[in-house]
Amino acid sequence: MALLPLLLLILAISTDVEGAKKSFGMYDSNPVKKLFVFGDSYVDTGNFLHSGSYKPPSGITFPGTPAGRFGNGRVLTDYLASFLKIESPTPYALKNSSNLQNGINFAYGGTGIFKTLVDGPNVTTQIDSFEQLLKQNVYNKSDLDSSVVLLNAGANDYTTFALKNRSFLEIEQFTESLVKEKTSSLRRIHSLGPQKIAVGLLQPIGCLPTIAVISLYQNCIDLLNLVSKSHNKLMLQAVDDLNQEVGKPVFSALDLYNSFQSSIETMQKNHHDNSTLMNPLEPCCAPESAGYNCGKVDDNGEKKYSLCENPELSFFWDNVHPSQNGWYSVFMQLQPSLGQLTYKE
Repeated sequence: MALLPLLLLILAISTDVEGAKKSFGMYDSNPVKKLFVFGDSYVDTGNFLHSGSYKPPSGITFPGTPAGRFGNGRVLTDYLASFLKIESPTPYALKNSSNLQNGINFAYGGTGIFKTLVDGPNVTTQIDSFEQLLKQNVYNKSDLDSSVVLLNAGANDYTTFALKNRSFLEIEQFTESLVKEKTSSLRRIHSLGPQKIAVGLLQPIGCLPTIAVISLYQNCIDLLNLVSKSHNKLMLQAVDDLNQEVGKPVFSALDLYNSFQSSIETMQKNHHDNSTLMNPLEPCCAPESAGYNCGKVDDNGEKKYSLCENPELSFFWDNVHPSQNGWYSVFMQLQPSLGQLTYKE
């Protein structure tokens, strides 16, 4: 066969194969280029450099050593990045030693919408850092046009409120001010360019082990879950209002509340049917005495905490953070709703 006809045949066959791959979904139909993350320890993957997230036993499941995540392994950010078919974005604190092709994670454990008990950058300051990078042309308009933003914050604000006020008489007013400020942050992020912005709803705080211990880890505390429900109701309305404001579905809510609840209820049923399985309301990494927490050691270097037998089967890693298994369970509940964060070619 002559060379030219052979080349044309090869080209025709390769074109058909390429078309077939696209037809059968072998190519990524959701070309998200970047993920930008703002918020607290539920989405922080390494910004709080001198915290317990960089000390044992954090990271024992993934990546095997402490690496800046508040838990034994992957957190919500990791699972969302995987869904978007990109690697987890680089923590802002490590931006000078890592590539930034997948975006940046500005989230900082312990922080919130307002100033909290942790002296770290709150969401406003995190957005300031994002804006500064844009001014430096680290990312261009094309990057932002095909990016996704995740904002998850608020729980630490309620903790700070409770410890400072010691009363829930003003909780309704506080919730309104918190949602209002959170909405302003979402509006500001959109003004910088991103077109897909997801905000995490508040988890059922009455189910956190630090609260559920009141019931000896048998039940969530419904009274405190009402705080989460009230917050989420206002937040959902705010998301609707923002979308109407911009005239298209830019903003979406990730329902952490019901995802947590559903996962916990399923694990509770399994635990009830088989008592050898772990109670989901109990922390895997538990302090052995008051005044200590997961990862703490005394002056002699002795561990003041104990680990459950199978961390990979727990729901909560410590008193407030889900384990990798917990986050995976939550992610599986969220996954059907994540299509709204994808882009069409």
